[in-house]
Amino acid sequence: MSGKLILARHGQTVANVARRLDTKLPGAELTELGIEQARSLGRNLVERGPSLLVASRAIRARQTAEQVSPAVGLDTSVLDGLHEVQAGDLEDRSDEESHTLFMKVYEEWHSGDLRTRVPGGESAIDVLDRFVPVIDALRADHLDEGSGDVVVVSHGAAIRLVAAYLGKVPGGFATSNHLANTETVELVPVRGGGWE
Repeated sequence: MSGKLILARHGQTVANVARRLDTKLPGAELTELGIEQARSLGRNLVERGPSLLVASRAIRARQTAEQVSPAVGLDTSVLDGLHEVQAGDLEDRSDEESHTLFMKVYEEWHSGDLRTRVPGGESAIDVLDRFVPVIDALRADHLDEGSGDVVVVSHGAAIRLVAAYLGKVPGGFATSNHLANTETVELVPVRGGGWE
């Protein structure tokens, strides 16, 4: 297997700048800096020669992929299930208490309690149940054929959760390593169905 799964966080958004918990679709747009970050991501991916470019349905993920697309010479496929962890009742809030509660739940997930959730939001099981089947299909249709890297533009909390789950990464590592805008996590498929 020669291809890798490259999970890329979207560029900076107006909600990121305002520190708003923006998880509900369609979500906020990219800032000018976010657009430049996305273009830079595209330039960084040129040498990789990816064979597929995928984005979540969120505006910020699609806008990021639109900036990557010309550099890598690929159209963007927009797929369901790849959106951000849903913050429920904390949606659009920017206060410290809301951020603390969201992070507490997120840390509990990485400590093994996949059923906990913020009020009105998703559990880790909910996120994995919608996200992992999309990754499985991308692997079966593209990576197992050895056709090159697959780039998925998605969201920070979801990427860290899914990558830690699939790659069996220690929870403490995932929670203590923030994924900045347009940073990536790479997963390498291994024989037998696992990931590194």
